[in-house]
Amino acid sequence: MIDKLEAIKKRSQEVATLLAQPSTMADRKQYTALSKEYKDLSKIVHVYDQYRKVLADTESAKAVLNAERDAAFRDMAREELESLGEQKKSLEECIKMLLIPKDPNDSKNIILEIRAGTGGDEAAIFAGDLFRVYKRFAEKMHWTLQLLDTTEGTAGGYKEIICTIAGESVYGIMKYESGVHRVQRVPATETQGRIHTSAASVVVLPEMGEVEVDIDMNDVRKDTFCSSGPGGQSVNTTYSAIRLTHLPTGIVVSCQDGKSQLKNLEKALKVLRARLYERELKKQKEEVGVERKSMVKSGDRSDKIRTYNYPQGRITDHRIGYTVHNLPAVMDGEIGHIIDALRIADNAEKLREGQ
Repeated sequence: MIDKLEAIKKRSQEVATLLAQPSTMADRKQYTALSKEYKDLSKIVHVYDQYRKVLADTESAKAVLNAERDAAFRDMAREELESLGEQKKSLEECIKMLLIPKDPNDSKNIILEIRAGTGGDEAAIFAGDLFRVYKRFAEKMHWTLQLLDTTEGTAGGYKEIICTIAGESVYGIMKYESGVHRVQRVPATETQGRIHTSAASVVVLPEMGEVEVDIDMNDVRKDTFCSSGPGGQSVNTTYSAIRLTHLPTGIVVSCQDGKSQLKNLEKALKVLRARLYERELKKQKEEVGVERKSMVKSGDRSDKIRTYNYPQGRITDHRIGYTVHNLPAVMDGEIGHIIDALRIADNAEKLREGQ
C-alpha cells in the first residue's frame, strides 16, 4: 500500500507542476482534466501525510518505551502508542476507501429522466410521485433542479419529465436511482379496491460539457414549434420550443420549458450531449468486454430495482435486499438512507474486487 501511496504523491506533484505551465493553462480541456485529477489526488495525499506522521510518531513512542526507565514516562508512551494504534487503523480504513476506483463522473451534475411504464394512467401518476421524491430530496441536499421538458398524463402525473439537477456530487449520489421502479397500490380510479402494479423508469445521466462531448451542429437538425405546456399565452403562441435530431444516431431531444428559444436550445444540447456520452460509453464497454456486472448498479435501465408497496407501507430495494417500512417519509424525499446503503454495498463490492 505504501508503494501505491508514494506513486500517488509523486503523481500529485507532477500534476501540480503541469498546472503551473502556460501551455497547460492555454489548453482548456487539458487544464480542466488536470485540475480535477489534482483535486482527487490531493485528498489521498492529505490522508497519506497524516498516516506517515502517525507511523513516525509510533516509532518514536516505541523508542521511548524501549529506552526510558522512568515508570511515568513509560506509561505515557504506552498510552500514546494505544492512541496512535487507533489512529493508524482509522486512517488505513480511510485510505482503503479513497483508493477505491472512482467514477470520473461522480462530481458532475445530472440529467434526470422519468418515464411512465406499464400501468397506463396509474404509471403516469407514479412517475409524478417519483419526480416529487427527487425534487424534495434535491431541496434537502440544497441542489438546484430545473425542468427541461414535460409531457403530462391524462389523469395527472407525467408520461415523461426531464430535468437537470446541479450541486455537489449529484451524479455520485443519484446514479443508483437508474432503473425500473415498481409500485403496488390501489389506484384512485379503481372502484373495487384491487391492488394494481405499475412501473416507471428512471434514467440518471451525467451532464457533459462542450469540451467533453463535441457535437458537430452539421449533424443536428433543429426544428422549432409552439410549446404545449404551462407558462402563459406567449409560450403557446411563439416558436420557442426546440427539437433536436442527431442524424448519425437518430437521437431526438426536445425542450419546451422556457419562453426563450435560445435557452431551450442550450438545455436541449445538454441532454443531447449526455445521451451521446452514454451511448459511446456503452459502446466502448461492449467492445472491450469489461463492463462490471455490479449487483448494485449494472447500468441496465431495464433492471427492476425497487418496489413501493403501499398496502404494507414497505419499500424494497431488490439489488441489496434492503427493506424499510417508512413509505410516507420516502415519498416525501427521505431517500438518503437507501442511497447510503447502496453506496456502502457498492464500495464493499469494489473492495472485494480490489483484493
